Amino acid sequence: MSRIAATFSRLQAQGRKALIPYVTAGFPFADVTPELMHAMVAGGADVIELGVPFSDPSADGPVIQKAGEKALSFGIGLVQVLDMVRAFRSQDSTTPVVLMGYANPVERYDIKHGAGGTESAFIRDAAEAGVDGMLIVDYPPEECVEFAARLKAHDMDLIFLLAPTSTDARMAQVAGVASGYVYYVSLKGVTGAGTLDVDAVAAMLPRIRQHVKVPVGVGFGIRDAATAQAIGQVADAVVIGSKIIQLIEHQPRAQVASVARDFLKEIRAALD
Repeated sequence: MSRIAATFSRLQAQGRKALIPYVTAGFPFADVTPELMHAMVAGGADVIELGVPFSDPSADGPVIQKAGEKALSFGIGLVQVLDMVRAFRSQDSTTPVVLMGYANPVERYDIKHGAGGTESAFIRDAAEAGVDGMLIVDYPPEECVEFAARLKAHDMDLIFLLAPTSTDARMAQVAGVASGYVYYVSLKGVTGAGTLDVDAVAAMLPRIRQHVKVPVGVGFGIRDAATAQAIGQVADAVVIGSKIIQLIEHQPRAQVASVARDFLKEIRAALD
Protein backbone atom coordinates (compact mmCIF):
# COMPACT_ATOMS: atom_id res chain seq x y z
CA MET A 1 0.00 0.00 0.00
CA SER A 2 1.35 3.42 -0.91
CA ARG A 3 1.78 6.14 1.71
CA ILE A 4 -1.06 8.05 0.03
CA ALA A 5 -3.47 5.10 0.22
CA ALA A 6 -2.49 4.46 3.84
CA THR A 7 -3.10 8.11 4.72
CA PHE A 8 -6.58 8.16 3.18
CA SER A 9 -7.42 4.83 4.82
CA ARG A 10 -6.43 6.19 8.23
CA LEU A 11 -8.39 9.41 7.74
CA GLN A 12 -11.46 7.51 6.56
CA ALA A 13 -11.34 5.33 9.68
CA GLN A 14 -11.21 8.53 11.76
CA GLY A 15 -14.07 10.13 9.84
CA ARG A 16 -11.79 12.99 8.76
CA LYS A 17 -11.01 14.65 5.44
CA ALA A 18 -7.56 15.14 3.95
CA LEU A 19 -6.01 18.58 3.80
CA ILE A 20 -3.67 18.89 0.81
CA PRO A 21 -1.77 22.17 0.49
CA TYR A 22 0.18 23.03 -2.65
CA VAL A 23 3.34 25.12 -2.79
CA THR A 24 5.76 25.79 -5.62
CA ALA A 25 9.18 24.29 -4.89
CA GLY A 26 11.80 26.98 -4.37
CA PHE A 27 9.31 29.78 -3.69
CA PRO A 28 9.47 32.41 -2.31
CA PHE A 29 13.08 31.60 -1.35
CA ALA A 30 15.22 28.94 -2.95
CA ASP A 31 16.08 27.23 0.34
CA VAL A 32 12.80 27.52 2.26
CA THR A 33 10.83 24.58 0.87
CA PRO A 34 11.74 21.71 3.27
CA GLU A 35 11.13 23.99 6.26
CA LEU A 36 7.85 25.14 4.71
CA MET A 37 6.77 21.54 4.14
CA HIS A 38 7.39 20.68 7.81
CA ALA A 39 5.42 23.77 8.87
CA MET A 40 2.48 22.73 6.70
CA VAL A 41 2.46 19.31 8.36
CA ALA A 42 2.48 21.07 11.74
CA GLY A 43 -0.51 23.07 10.51
CA GLY A 44 -2.48 19.92 9.72
CA ALA A 45 -1.50 18.94 6.18
CA ASP A 46 -2.09 15.25 5.40
CA VAL A 47 -0.51 15.23 1.92
CA ILE A 48 1.75 17.87 0.35
CA GLU A 49 1.59 18.78 -3.33
CA LEU A 50 4.92 20.21 -4.42
CA GLY A 51 4.86 22.14 -7.69
CA VAL A 52 7.75 21.58 -10.09
CA PRO A 53 8.61 24.94 -11.69
CA PHE A 54 8.13 24.97 -15.46
CA SER A 55 8.47 27.76 -17.99
CA ASP A 56 5.27 27.08 -19.93
CA PRO A 57 2.50 25.98 -17.53
CA SER A 58 -0.93 25.47 -19.07
CA ALA A 59 -3.13 24.92 -16.00
CA ASP A 60 -1.65 27.47 -13.61
CA GLY A 61 -3.13 30.90 -13.12
CA PRO A 62 -1.09 34.09 -12.71
CA VAL A 63 -0.33 33.57 -9.00
CA ILE A 64 1.29 30.16 -9.43
CA GLN A 65 2.83 31.12 -12.78
CA LYS A 66 4.60 34.01 -11.06
CA ALA A 67 5.79 31.71 -8.26
CA GLY A 68 7.16 29.28 -10.83
CA GLU A 69 8.98 32.04 -12.67
CA LYS A 70 10.62 33.19 -9.45
CA ALA A 71 11.69 29.66 -8.57
CA LEU A 72 13.12 29.18 -12.06
CA SER A 73 15.09 32.41 -11.63
CA PHE A 74 16.71 30.76 -8.59
CA GLY A 75 17.73 27.79 -10.73
CA ILE A 76 15.16 25.39 -9.29
CA GLY A 77 14.55 22.37 -11.50
CA LEU A 78 13.61 18.76 -10.98
CA VAL A 79 17.03 17.83 -9.58
CA GLN A 80 16.66 20.48 -6.88
CA VAL A 81 13.04 19.49 -6.20
CA LEU A 82 14.08 15.90 -5.52
CA ASP A 83 16.79 17.19 -3.18
CA MET A 84 14.10 19.13 -1.30
CA VAL A 85 12.04 15.97 -0.90
CA ARG A 86 15.11 14.13 0.41
CA ALA A 87 15.70 16.89 2.95
CA PHE A 88 12.05 16.70 4.07
CA ARG A 89 12.20 12.90 4.29
CA SER A 90 15.22 13.06 6.59
CA GLN A 91 12.81 14.20 9.33
CA ASP A 92 9.39 13.02 8.11
CA SER A 93 8.97 9.46 6.88
CA THR A 94 5.17 9.38 6.86
CA THR A 95 3.60 12.44 5.17
CA PRO A 96 2.97 11.74 1.46
CA VAL A 97 4.54 14.08 -1.09
CA VAL A 98 3.06 14.48 -4.57
CA LEU A 99 4.98 16.25 -7.32
CA MET A 100 2.69 18.32 -9.54
CA GLY A 101 3.91 19.56 -12.88
CA TYR A 102 4.27 18.94 -16.58
CA ALA A 103 5.67 16.30 -18.90
CA ASN A 104 8.61 18.29 -20.24
CA PRO A 105 10.74 18.37 -17.04
CA VAL A 106 10.13 14.66 -16.42
CA GLU A 107 11.06 13.62 -19.95
CA ARG A 108 14.06 15.97 -19.97
CA TYR A 109 15.20 14.44 -16.68
CA ASP A 110 15.14 10.98 -18.22
CA ILE A 111 17.15 12.17 -21.23
CA LYS A 112 19.77 13.86 -19.06
CA HIS A 113 20.03 11.22 -16.34
CA GLY A 114 20.11 8.03 -18.32
CA ALA A 115 16.74 6.48 -19.08
CA GLY A 116 17.41 3.08 -20.54
CA GLY A 117 15.49 -0.09 -21.20
CA THR A 118 12.44 -0.38 -18.98
CA GLU A 119 13.91 1.80 -16.25
CA SER A 120 13.08 5.48 -15.94
CA ALA A 121 15.78 7.58 -14.29
CA PHE A 122 13.13 9.94 -12.99
CA ILE A 123 10.99 7.19 -11.42
CA ARG A 124 14.07 5.56 -9.91
CA ASP A 125 15.33 8.82 -8.41
CA ALA A 126 11.90 10.04 -7.29
CA ALA A 127 11.31 6.78 -5.45
CA GLU A 128 14.74 7.00 -3.82
CA ALA A 129 14.05 10.60 -2.76
CA GLY A 130 10.77 9.64 -1.10
CA VAL A 131 8.17 10.89 -3.59
CA ASP A 132 4.76 9.21 -3.22
CA GLY A 133 2.85 10.37 -6.27
CA MET A 134 2.89 12.28 -9.53
CA LEU A 135 0.31 14.59 -11.02
CA ILE A 136 1.45 15.46 -14.55
CA VAL A 137 -1.08 17.88 -15.95
CA ASP A 138 -0.44 17.17 -19.64
CA TYR A 139 -0.21 13.36 -19.48
CA PRO A 140 -3.56 11.98 -20.75
CA PRO A 141 -4.66 8.69 -19.18
CA GLU A 142 -4.68 6.79 -22.47
CA GLU A 143 -0.92 7.46 -22.78
CA CYS A 144 -0.09 6.58 -19.17
CA VAL A 145 -0.77 2.89 -18.63
CA GLU A 146 2.91 1.89 -18.70
CA PHE A 147 4.02 4.97 -16.74
CA ALA A 148 1.41 4.24 -14.05
CA ALA A 149 2.56 0.63 -13.79
CA ARG A 150 6.19 1.71 -13.39
CA LEU A 151 5.23 4.16 -10.65
CA LYS A 152 3.13 1.55 -8.87
CA ALA A 153 6.07 -0.87 -8.92
CA HIS A 154 7.85 1.72 -6.74
CA ASP A 155 4.80 2.30 -4.48
CA MET A 156 4.06 5.62 -6.15
CA ASP A 157 0.64 6.77 -7.34
CA LEU A 158 -0.35 8.49 -10.57
CA ILE A 159 -2.94 11.18 -9.90
CA PHE A 160 -5.16 12.79 -12.53
CA LEU A 161 -7.23 15.91 -12.88
CA LEU A 162 -10.94 15.80 -13.63
CA ALA A 163 -12.93 18.91 -14.54
CA PRO A 164 -16.55 20.08 -14.84
CA THR A 165 -16.23 19.35 -18.57
CA SER A 166 -15.01 15.74 -18.09
CA THR A 167 -17.23 13.21 -19.86
CA ASP A 168 -18.21 9.83 -18.44
CA ALA A 169 -15.86 8.24 -20.97
CA ARG A 170 -12.95 10.37 -19.73
CA MET A 171 -13.75 9.54 -16.11
CA ALA A 172 -13.73 5.85 -16.97
CA GLN A 173 -10.35 6.24 -18.69
CA VAL A 174 -8.93 7.99 -15.63
CA ALA A 175 -10.39 5.34 -13.33
CA GLY A 176 -8.49 2.67 -15.26
CA VAL A 177 -5.06 4.10 -14.40
CA ALA A 178 -5.43 6.52 -11.45
CA SER A 179 -4.38 5.59 -7.94
CA GLY A 180 -3.97 7.45 -4.66
CA TYR A 181 -6.67 10.03 -5.37
CA VAL A 182 -8.06 12.10 -8.20
CA TYR A 183 -8.09 15.88 -8.17
CA TYR A 184 -11.37 17.45 -9.23
CA VAL A 185 -10.79 20.92 -10.64
CA SER A 186 -13.89 22.69 -9.42
CA LEU A 187 -13.73 25.57 -11.91
CA LYS A 188 -13.42 25.97 -15.65
CA GLY A 189 -10.14 27.82 -16.12
CA VAL A 190 -6.79 28.04 -14.38
CA THR A 191 -5.71 27.89 -10.75
CA GLY A 192 -6.90 30.73 -8.56
CA ALA A 193 -9.61 31.83 -10.98
CA GLY A 194 -13.26 32.48 -10.30
CA THR A 195 -15.56 31.74 -7.39
CA LEU A 196 -16.18 28.18 -6.31
CA ASP A 197 -19.76 26.88 -6.57
CA VAL A 198 -20.11 24.38 -3.73
CA ASP A 199 -23.51 23.14 -4.94
CA ALA A 200 -22.10 22.39 -8.39
CA VAL A 201 -19.24 20.44 -6.81
CA ALA A 202 -21.67 18.49 -4.63
CA ALA A 203 -23.71 17.60 -7.71
CA MET A 204 -20.65 16.45 -9.67
CA LEU A 205 -18.98 14.20 -7.10
CA PRO A 206 -21.54 11.35 -7.18
CA ARG A 207 -21.09 11.20 -10.96
CA ILE A 208 -17.31 10.99 -10.56
CA ARG A 209 -17.64 8.29 -7.92
CA GLN A 210 -19.69 6.13 -10.27
CA HIS A 211 -16.44 5.63 -12.18
CA VAL A 212 -13.58 6.44 -9.80
CA LYS A 213 -13.09 4.30 -6.71
CA VAL A 214 -10.11 6.17 -5.23
CA PRO A 215 -10.68 9.25 -3.01
CA VAL A 216 -11.67 12.51 -4.66
CA GLY A 217 -9.97 15.76 -3.72
CA VAL A 218 -11.34 19.15 -4.76
CA GLY A 219 -9.27 22.23 -5.52
CA PHE A 220 -9.08 25.46 -7.56
CA GLY A 221 -10.88 28.28 -5.76
CA ILE A 222 -10.69 27.20 -2.09
CA ARG A 223 -9.41 30.26 -0.28
CA ASP A 224 -10.79 30.24 3.27
CA ALA A 225 -11.95 28.04 6.13
CA ALA A 226 -15.67 28.37 5.35
CA THR A 227 -15.27 27.19 1.76
CA ALA A 228 -12.92 24.40 2.82
CA GLN A 229 -15.46 23.23 5.40
CA ALA A 230 -18.25 23.22 2.81
CA ILE A 231 -16.15 21.24 0.33
CA GLY A 232 -15.07 18.88 3.09
CA GLN A 233 -18.72 17.91 3.58
CA VAL A 234 -18.82 16.34 0.11
CA ALA A 235 -15.21 15.58 -0.92
CA ASP A 236 -12.55 13.27 0.51
CA ALA A 237 -9.89 15.97 0.41
CA VAL A 238 -9.50 19.72 0.10
CA VAL A 239 -6.63 21.10 -2.00
CA ILE A 240 -5.42 24.68 -1.47
CA GLY A 241 -2.67 26.30 -3.53
CA SER A 242 -2.99 29.84 -4.85
CA LYS A 243 -4.07 31.29 -1.49
CA ILE A 244 -0.99 29.88 0.24
CA ILE A 245 1.27 31.27 -2.49
CA GLN A 246 -0.31 34.70 -2.04
CA LEU A 247 0.08 34.59 1.73
CA ILE A 248 3.78 33.75 1.67
CA GLU A 249 4.80 35.74 -1.41
CA HIS A 250 5.91 38.91 0.35
CA GLN A 251 6.83 37.50 3.75
CA PRO A 252 10.36 37.84 5.08
CA ARG A 253 12.28 34.55 5.01
CA ALA A 254 11.83 33.99 8.74
CA GLN A 255 8.02 34.29 8.57
CA VAL A 256 7.20 32.12 5.54
CA ALA A 257 6.80 28.82 7.39
CA SER A 258 4.81 30.20 10.32
CA VAL A 259 2.38 32.10 8.07
CA ALA A 260 1.60 28.94 6.09
CA ARG A 261 1.31 26.87 9.28
CA ASP A 262 -1.12 29.29 10.94
CA PHE A 263 -3.33 29.52 7.85
CA LEU A 264 -3.53 25.74 7.56
CA LYS A 265 -4.39 25.42 11.25
CA GLU A 266 -7.53 27.48 10.54
CA ILE A 267 -8.43 25.22 7.60
CA ARG A 268 -7.72 22.07 9.60
CA ALA A 269 -9.94 23.24 12.46
CA ALA A 270 -12.78 23.98 10.03
CA LEU A 271 -12.46 20.59 8.35
CA ASP A 272 -12.47 18.76 11.68
